[in-house]
Amino acid sequence: MNRHVRSRTTVYAAGALALLAAATGCTSDGGSGAASAALVPASGSPTTAAPSRSAGPSPTASPTGGGPAAGDAAAWAKWHLTPLPPAPPAPADKPVKLARTGPVPVFSEVKTSDKVVFVTIDDGAEKDPKFVEMLTDLKVPVSMFLTRDIVKDDYGYFKRLQALGNHVHNHTVDHAQMSKVPPEKQKSEICDAQAALTQQYGTAPLLFRPPYGDGASTPALNTAVQQCGPRAVVLWRESMQIHDMQYQAADKKLRAGDIVLAHFRGPKDLKGETMTQMFGELLARIQEQGFAVARLEDYIEAPAA
Repeated sequence: MNRHVRSRTTVYAAGALALLAAATGCTSDGGSGAASAALVPASGSPTTAAPSRSAGPSPTASPTGGGPAAGDAAAWAKWHLTPLPPAPPAPADKPVKLARTGPVPVFSEVKTSDKVVFVTIDDGAEKDPKFVEMLTDLKVPVSMFLTRDIVKDDYGYFKRLQALGNHVHNHTVDHAQMSKVPPEKQKSEICDAQAALTQQYGTAPLLFRPPYGDGASTPALNTAVQQCGPRAVVLWRESMQIHDMQYQAADKKLRAGDIVLAHFRGPKDLKGETMTQMFGELLARIQEQGFAVARLEDYIEAPAA
């Protein structure tokens, strides 16, 4: 594992998976909540204090170069939000450096001194055109971890988000719980999704996230990820609920470099709330703590070709 990326080694009881899956609306038909945090070393335990972490800066530069724009006040007012601080320019020396071959690292935060967090969105069940409008207005970067069978009915929706500079990553074919399936199935879940997403979006996904975070630090999963092409397994430190975030740290505070999990969800799963309302609540929680949102890929150095 890269020296800039930390992974934890305690594996928690499987019962925590079901408990946290329920808390995050995580289901086998499309969710991917913070349940993984209880099972996976890299995420820590959401019910106990997280280990102390130092905070440090940035994969490839964002298409716009430098830090993502914060949008203008009028755009934020349109969505009834207070603007976030602008993200700093992408660091020249990326804190996460990925190797072309060998075992892949597992991480849930990036070591950086920049006061930034990274927003990731999973699955792809909700395809709300208003959300594209929102990200166009606010210029907030996100990283998308897409499940092939959930997005294949409308690949084009996510191309609109990709056109804003947001990267597409791998989240399996059909959202299988990876520790519950044999190695051959793990490989097909990752490789088949990798092929489809590469074909549709023109770039091979660099990162992988297992559903629920389950099995993230197991040798079988690491081998499957290596065989299929992604070069890191990405987890999270916080997960967005309908109105608030679930924190793994006992003090319920963001820290520089934290990766935040959200989902493409709509009123059916959000108790009547829309995707844009949920995302607005997420941005409000980040703004209240004085953080900017940076592009995760700007802090990762992809392997040399």
